[in-house]
Amino acid sequence: MTSTQSRVGPRHHPSPARMPAVPQPVRAPTPVPVRRSPLVGRWRYDRRSGEWWWSAEMAALHGLVGDGRGPCTEILVAAQHPDDRARTIDALSGAVSGAQAFCLEVRLLSDGGEAPVVFLGEPQLDDEGRVTAVEGLVVEAPRTADEQVRALETEVAQLRTAMASRAPIEQAKGVLMLLTGCGDQVAFDLLAHISSHTHRKVRDVAVDLVASASGQRPLSAEVRAILRDACPPGHGGH
Repeated sequence: MTSTQSRVGPRHHPSPARMPAVPQPVRAPTPVPVRRSPLVGRWRYDRRSGEWWWSAEMAALHGLVGDGRGPCTEILVAAQHPDDRARTIDALSGAVSGAQAFCLEVRLLSDGGEAPVVFLGEPQLDDEGRVTAVEGLVVEAPRTADEQVRALETEVAQLRTAMASRAPIEQAKGVLMLLTGCGDQVAFDLLAHISSHTHRKVRDVAVDLVASASGQRPLSAEVRAILRDACPPGHGGH
């Protein structure tokens, strides 16, 4: 009797290396806390008209958004902690009557309590040294780490330097506008042009122009040549 043996080939099992990859769950990245930049409000008080101008950030810091009220000294002072109000009034009075810049740390009152801010002011003078306006900032202060406080102090110092530079620049722009009959932006562009060609800071050029206009010292030959090109003899009668 003949037996028939069936030949069954070897069974092939997929090697572990060829097993289909099991998709791994994708982990969401750890959210990074977003730190809101401190609000910086800008303001200006016109001494001649007695009117205030506040930026949107300044109004938000003092709770004036959408309530129909306009900025004024009373609202500015009333928004502060009672213990800070007298210092603010004294600082504003000194700026208006004595041309004294100021930088105060005060607290604004809000529904959530007290919000520390830095209140900064810089007098603006006319050609005769009289105060025509006071401009400044209110900077929202950080409330946490010492590093943030130091960073804010550095920022305020830089802002004070920048604001202090504006007075001679504004005066020099007025001199150039009178000489050339140009507008505000063209006058600043001319200052920047002189700064670029003389390799000096715009503020330093402005100080020299104002000093020359008031008869304190003459301009350099290089600056006079640039001004002659911008202001031909006889232009505007000057």
